[in-house]
Amino acid sequence: MTTSTVQPRDSISTAIKAAAASGRPAVVGFMTAGFPDRAHFAKNLREIATEADVVEIGVPFSDPMADGATIQRASFASLQGGFTLTWLLNELAAMQPRPQAPLLLMSYLNPLLAFGLERLPEVAKSAGVSGFIIPDLPYEESADMRAALDRVGIALVQMVTPVTPDARLRMLCAASQGFVYAVTMTGTTGKSVAVPDDVLDYMDRVKSMSPVPVCAGFGIRTAEQVTRMQGHVDGVVVGSALVEVLERGEDPARFLRALKS
Repeated sequence: MTTSTVQPRDSISTAIKAAAASGRPAVVGFMTAGFPDRAHFAKNLREIATEADVVEIGVPFSDPMADGATIQRASFASLQGGFTLTWLLNELAAMQPRPQAPLLLMSYLNPLLAFGLERLPEVAKSAGVSGFIIPDLPYEESADMRAALDRVGIALVQMVTPVTPDARLRMLCAASQGFVYAVTMTGTTGKSVAVPDDVLDYMDRVKSMSPVPVCAGFGIRTAEQVTRMQGHVDGVVVGSALVEVLERGEDPARFLRALKS
């Protein structure tokens, strides 16, 4: 494989950099697969992809340790509705036309191992997936997953936190593909963050070490927060707030447009 070959993972950093170059942080929109129901998943994904620069699709799991109440609730409802990873990948593969925004799957490790590491990369690539975020897969245990995804050019995104030591931060930034997911706080998703100066200092530190774009996530809900992050990150991940918009039956594209204004 030559370094000049364009890989699926390249589309992620390209989209984030393009948004940042236009004078605003990129928006990575998160949705839970199969929520509020499976019947409207493709429609909701298309609407989100018209405004989000990148779309992160959460794979429901019974023990989502990094997720707050909103995403836990959405995951539980989706599993009760019959969600499976096979259904999601089939749904993505069947979508015509494909969403323009690059797609990532945020999944805990168990569903991916149950699907099968041997066939996952090829099936995911055929479904239009450009990257994976796996919160419970430590870097030290990621060699097999990384090698499998590398085979088809799919990104494995690394997560860092405000308490990640500098030496480890450098290692994770160097290893991350697509972007570095910089968690704004310790704890779970969903809590709103006022973006104090020390969070901006931490984002600056991550950016100074990262060869790929940096996106801030956990607690991003308002246009004011997005504006405050400008210049300190390349993008923001909007999760629980967007899931709540879908839960209320509101227009996700309008919500995302308002975040960028």
